Amino acid sequence: MGLETKLFHRDTWAEVNLDHIHENISSMKTRLQTGVSLFAVVKANAYGHGDYEVAKTALEAGADFLSVAFMDEALALRKKGITAPILVLGISRPESAAIAAEQGISVTAFDDAWLDSAKAQLKPGQVLQVHIKVDSGMGRIGIRDKNKLMKVESSLEKEACFNFQGIFTHFATADELNTDFYEKQLAVFKGMLTALTSLPEFVHAANSAASLRFADPVWNAVRMGISMYGLSPSMEMKPIVPFPLQQAISLKTKLVAVKQLVKGESVSYGATYTAQGNEWIGTLPIGYADGWIRKLQGQEVLIDGMRVPIVGRICMDQCMIKLPRSFPVGTEVTLIGADGLETISIDEIAAKLETINYEVTCMIGARVPRVYIKDNQQKHIRNYILE
Repeated sequence: MGLETKLFHRDTWAEVNLDHIHENISSMKTRLQTGVSLFAVVKANAYGHGDYEVAKTALEAGADFLSVAFMDEALALRKKGITAPILVLGISRPESAAIAAEQGISVTAFDDAWLDSAKAQLKPGQVLQVHIKVDSGMGRIGIRDKNKLMKVESSLEKEACFNFQGIFTHFATADELNTDFYEKQLAVFKGMLTALTSLPEFVHAANSAASLRFADPVWNAVRMGISMYGLSPSMEMKPIVPFPLQQAISLKTKLVAVKQLVKGESVSYGATYTAQGNEWIGTLPIGYADGWIRKLQGQEVLIDGMRVPIVGRICMDQCMIKLPRSFPVGTEVTLIGADGLETISIDEIAAKLETINYEVTCMIGARVPRVYIKDNQQKHIRNYILE
């Protein structure tokens, strides 16, 4: 693919394959029972992939709703032209009620005092779409007893400025093979639903892990997050994922300098790496300010279909690799993705960092341009620094 570079001037970029995202959503939709809606989770800049581009692709693939974490994320999508329904999963300020109603953004509530405050902010004639959050065992936000749930439902139903649109919970262990805690949470959620006088339009509980493994008549919507981006919710779930997940993001750069060190010369801060003989060292324009953090020292990258190691400490803006021979400046290097017969997956990077794949994609910094691939062609470049 010929890379159009006029929108950025550093040879580091992330490629986001929108076709893969579309395919992952389409595969999930084939698993859903008739009448079950799909909420595409695009919070955290779509897990680092790009909120607008992923949201647009998700809707094209048949998503019914978008979900974000905060009001600002929802407003950013509206500003970029996304008109589809959006649910804010986290806490919003009561003072944001009027703009949420104006922009058609659904909010999460779990306290009647919050509703009282939000009501005071709404303008005459405005209607705020509300989803109640139930804490079935996650221990974060949400209602934990039936009496409080009944009180919140009553507050919603008696006020014309509110529409009780949905109710939901979140599973803490749906990505673990042992289902004991999942079943306990599901039972708690079902029990809480019995306190309602009537069910709202949307009842949703299943995240990616639960959507890939379970179906239950209690919910009529699912929230597709990490699997939309082609990643398994956990390593132990990978063998039981019911359809192939297509990883959507790759991370690439180019050699900006190549030099030969002689035996005894060192590389980078702290002189933690010393050449054992005459060695070719390449410099890459990516560092921990881009999310390629210092703990990745020793991680392999790909050049010309070969694995080569990062040597020396990773700097804020650069890192160095040991080359088997001299390569021309400008040679492409793959940090995440495929080159020839070799592939470095996000899960491999997560294992090196002793973390989860979610964190790896979210860490890719805003100053790394995103290059979007659709129909196997480069379609768009997004440079956050210049926006």
